[in-house]
Amino acid sequence: MLALSDSIPSTAYLDTLNAEQRRAVEHGVGQANPPPLLVIAGAGSGKTNTLAHRVAHLVVNGADPRRILLMTFSRRAASEMSRRVERIAGKVLGTSSGALTDALSWAGTFHGIGARLLREHAGQIGLDPAFTIHDREDSADLMNLVRHELGLSDAKSRFPTKGTCLAIYSRVVNAQGDLDEVLKTVFPWCAMWGEQLRTLFAGYVEAKQSQNVLDYDDLLLYWAGMMVEPAIAAEVSGRFDHVLVDEYQDTNRLQSSVLLALKPQGHGLTVVGDDAQSIYSFRAATVRNILDFPATFSPPADIVTLDRNYRSTQPILTAANAVIELASERFTKNLWTERQSDAKPQLVTVKDEADQARYVVHKILEAREGGTALTQQAVLFRTSSHSGPLEIELTRRNIPFVKFGGLKFLDAAHIKDLLAILRWVENPRDRVAGFRVLQLLPGIGPASAGKVLDAMHEAVQPVKVLAELPVPLRASEGWAGLVELVGRLVRREASWPLELGCARLWYEPLMEQSYEDAAVRVADIIQLEQIAAGYPSRERFLTELTLDPPDATSDQSGVPSRDEDYLILSTIHSAKGQEWKAVHVLNAVDGCIPSDLGTGSTHELEEERRLLYVAMTRAKDELHVITPQRFYVTQQSQYGDRHIYAQRTRFIPRAMTVLFDDVLWPAVTPARIEGLSPGPARVDIGAQMRGMWTK
Repeated sequence: MLALSDSIPSTAYLDTLNAEQRRAVEHGVGQANPPPLLVIAGAGSGKTNTLAHRVAHLVVNGADPRRILLMTFSRRAASEMSRRVERIAGKVLGTSSGALTDALSWAGTFHGIGARLLREHAGQIGLDPAFTIHDREDSADLMNLVRHELGLSDAKSRFPTKGTCLAIYSRVVNAQGDLDEVLKTVFPWCAMWGEQLRTLFAGYVEAKQSQNVLDYDDLLLYWAGMMVEPAIAAEVSGRFDHVLVDEYQDTNRLQSSVLLALKPQGHGLTVVGDDAQSIYSFRAATVRNILDFPATFSPPADIVTLDRNYRSTQPILTAANAVIELASERFTKNLWTERQSDAKPQLVTVKDEADQARYVVHKILEAREGGTALTQQAVLFRTSSHSGPLEIELTRRNIPFVKFGGLKFLDAAHIKDLLAILRWVENPRDRVAGFRVLQLLPGIGPASAGKVLDAMHEAVQPVKVLAELPVPLRASEGWAGLVELVGRLVRREASWPLELGCARLWYEPLMEQSYEDAAVRVADIIQLEQIAAGYPSRERFLTELTLDPPDATSDQSGVPSRDEDYLILSTIHSAKGQEWKAVHVLNAVDGCIPSDLGTGSTHELEEERRLLYVAMTRAKDELHVITPQRFYVTQQSQYGDRHIYAQRTRFIPRAMTVLFDDVLWPAVTPARIEGLSPGPARVDIGAQMRGMWTK
């Protein structure tokens, strides 16, 4: 445990904070039962810095870092937060580098903390502590196996796909909702299958339990179930004096129930977030969690609002404030900054999507010539498909770009193959992993793999059964090598991470037979081995890598090397938490922002408004909001292809346009922009060419 000196520590390390940040940092520190705190942290207001200072201030004032639970939405964010806390508190306490980071051992994601607690308390809740964790693709595969066993894949009317079935199941679990209601409101095209889906989900749960596997949702569901038992809840809650949660606006009902079970009276509880940036309802996140948080407790939680922005210029913030001010329900907050500027954000009108692409290219090259690197510029859009014309123009002009988000590292087939080997030897009853591994061998198909797994499932020692099974005739060449590998890894003859090297040596010849670009994929596997070296055990590696995968490598095409300059293209969802000097927002028209699919209810429409707000507040110096006046639509009517005319997004009404510079691009008459002028004469050269060969 870290010890404090007898003298009262100096608070000079708080002098860099503004008044509201400091109020949030010092709230309740030193009290026996500190009251709950909600920090409404506006975009660019120094949220991460404030939260890190609060944790450090708790430690400096005597809190045991081992009794602090800090939950973020990515493991990398938790690691960065821990490092910041160590730097801040270490200077005051004089601790050695890394000592505090090690002591702050309960920093991680909801799912990561859940997995750790479930392993510790597995015996009390009927779980085998050797459970493995399925990622989304593996979960979908298991759902598909159960779907097939129930005969639902043979239905006369097409039954929902495995991915859709998993999405429905996950939505019900995380939203703590009723299946029929979820089908009605989110998946209406699947409503006719309600009874069959209920049967499928029951079979899916039974399959997971029989195979000793958990999926992502189970990590929260089992945790929530564990906290219903008074004795276990008291034990888990009692180990933490302080619980801090980042990005609380992005939590779902299940996560909220876990949090409130940890601190039912709110003592020592701090949540940080921004209701104006709640944009993940498609993941079952609900803005109600943060809006209703203060009234959850009696007396209500204290609220501190961080509204000083350190990112954007004031004209950009003024426009963004005006957009969110029209929200139907929100915590009152108007961002302000000392970064004054005469340049308003630009509201750009272009003729169509082609002109929109040309405008963006023109402006980014102009900015680059002025000294703004491409990586300091971003193009944001509501939906991935909106960037199509721009991508073509960028490619034509030979401008490098990266589009977020793409494949994840673990989505690459060869990486999933190798991890399946490790998961199978970690838990030989993991049917999905075993199914994948067995079918890597030439000559083994689904039927043969199923028979092998059936025999192993019934055995007390499944690996021993594998070694005693008759050699499949069509897989005789590779069978012995597989059995030997599984045996070695189960017996742990090689230390970690050398086990992964053993698996790679077995897998590489099979990979060379399966993939034309095997050499590129080998580089990925070597990178996986390097990642594995950072984990103390196979179990920790599989758990944490599944919960927080790194980015794609060879399977993500078109990504320049780190030392190259490239433009950022991103959906607004993927851009949250980021910032750039110059930001271009595409298609700021009704039908795109808000999306046609996002106007079915008030809460959907309000989330679309928040999306535009998030996009606008990513900009530091320049903001371009672009409104094409017409779109080229294919096969929309009996008359074939046609143009439709668009209206500027309803989130920027006419009265608000005074906050923008109104730009017409290119600088020609409005009639021409709207397509009302005939324009220059057109000549059908193709007809002339055809005429050369006709009499």
